Amino acid sequence: MTRTPLRPLARILEARRQGENPDAIERENLRQRHEEARDGARERAEGRLLVLGVIFLCAFFMVGLKMTLLAASDPAEPRAAASGAQIVAARADITDRNGRILATNLSTHSLYAQPPLMIDRERAARELAKIFPDLDEERLVRQFTGERKFIWIKRRISPEQQQAVFDIGDPGLLFGPREMRLYPNGRLAAHVLGGAGFGREGVSSAEVIGVAGVEKALDAELRDPGRGDVPLALSLDLTVQAAVERVLDGGMTLMNAKGAAAVLMDIHTGEVRALASLPDFDPNDRPRPLTEGDPGDSPLFNRAVQGVYELGSTFKIFAAAQGIDEGLVSRSTMMDITGPLRWGPHKIRDFRNFGKALSVEDVIVKSSNIGTARIAQKIGVERQQDFLGELGLLSATPIELIEAGGARPLLPPRWSEISTMTISFGHGISASPLHLAAAYSSVLNGGYQVKPTILRQDDPVKGPRVVSEDTSRQAREMLRAVVSRGTASLGDVPGYRVGGKTGTADKAKTRGGGYYEDKVIASFATVFPADAPEYVLVVTLDEPVETSGKEPRRTAGWTAVPVAAEVIRRVAPLLGLAPGVEPSPRAGVTLARNE
Repeated sequence: MTRTPLRPLARILEARRQGENPDAIERENLRQRHEEARDGARERAEGRLLVLGVIFLCAFFMVGLKMTLLAASDPAEPRAAASGAQIVAARADITDRNGRILATNLSTHSLYAQPPLMIDRERAARELAKIFPDLDEERLVRQFTGERKFIWIKRRISPEQQQAVFDIGDPGLLFGPREMRLYPNGRLAAHVLGGAGFGREGVSSAEVIGVAGVEKALDAELRDPGRGDVPLALSLDLTVQAAVERVLDGGMTLMNAKGAAAVLMDIHTGEVRALASLPDFDPNDRPRPLTEGDPGDSPLFNRAVQGVYELGSTFKIFAAAQGIDEGLVSRSTMMDITGPLRWGPHKIRDFRNFGKALSVEDVIVKSSNIGTARIAQKIGVERQQDFLGELGLLSATPIELIEAGGARPLLPPRWSEISTMTISFGHGISASPLHLAAAYSSVLNGGYQVKPTILRQDDPVKGPRVVSEDTSRQAREMLRAVVSRGTASLGDVPGYRVGGKTGTADKAKTRGGGYYEDKVIASFATVFPADAPEYVLVVTLDEPVETSGKEPRRTAGWTAVPVAAEVIRRVAPLLGLAPGVEPSPRAGVTLARNE
């Protein structure tokens, strides 16, 4: 601010010229300066009073509002606020595709003790050991008489156990509310669901988290508070799943197999209608993982997803389909099968003598390794890699199961021509039954790529084309011939025109390399109905031995094929597929079937 001088020179000189007193000018300017300072101070004081008044008014309004809210609310005893993040225990239900419950929540209680509040600690320990036989009475006594002020006794207890503890009458034994995960169908679809457990725990709540399967893969989605009461709908059909598991269990017993797996997939959408792995477990009471030995021996191991095996001759249809699609061969092309086929020090043989030549179709029907290897030679290394990559056989499957991410196919370290030849008939490459089901679906559904999913698809998306529709049709017809006149004759199910391919591969040793001489992985990959495909089924048996004949038989035609046939016989009607009917020849009609 610019201040006016008290004795401005111009006015002083003018006053002297006119004979006036210059001191009067100074007194006048001094008076004006004092008045301006006084007015400014008054304005500042008034502004401060206004601001202070507004603050007091707001404070009075807030106090009044808080008092009004307190007066209108229900009375409650104040509680100390807990530190840390809030534990969200809510978890969405899981249902099958038809809305039937697979996993839900159950309200229960936990049991804990506060020793300073206990009256008779030794009696309490004695009574608790009677209610819970797995608890050690002496250990409880030591805990109750020690210096600890808080002790977890049981994370989950039943209503009957809660009442029994309540009857002890000790004020130091207390209960906390819990939400536990319940699987009402027990072992059914155990490897798909996986299971859940407790994460962070508090006295009044516990965090329920997924530990395996879809529960862990989609844990964040299931715990999302914004999901509300909307359940997670899987692609499984509970009735079909139950039938598959029951037949597979019986087949594993009859064939004296160490384990078994089955995948039933919608050929057009990739939806998994049933996925089974045996032996299994109850997700309500998950066993502990193995700490030593082969992880594949654990019931927790999902053979259908985690198990990667050499699946043998089931791969032969891929070489034939690619050769036909690229115009390298046709179904009637004659292939030289004189053997053994030599490549350097390696020899490729057929399991029996089929003569000197077979058509491409008969190479598949009779399952000739040499014929398939010659088709692969025409295809070449790079084109084979590209094709198998499009079928999803070179990478982990994208299915919504946590175990799938680590189940990558085992590939040769150096993909040479001999690798191409052996891979064409399923040796030198290991994949899971789920990989095989997705690849068969892609080739046989009209030629569109399929990605497997465990979630119900209301609006499925058609993938890119991998083979032509004509090639897909020819592949289905060749697989039908395998069942009607080839190695899978026991797989025929009247009315459903089953097509498929057997695969028997020596089982690789888990340690030291090499293969067992008397242990195999037997597989059967099948499509039904072959002329109007709807579903693909893959059945795999680990170390099967069929002993009804004079000599033990291990090949897939005697072991996996009849099991798969029985699965189709049971589940096809459940899937809404009516069997075709062959009326009497007198009617002049040879075949009537449901399209």
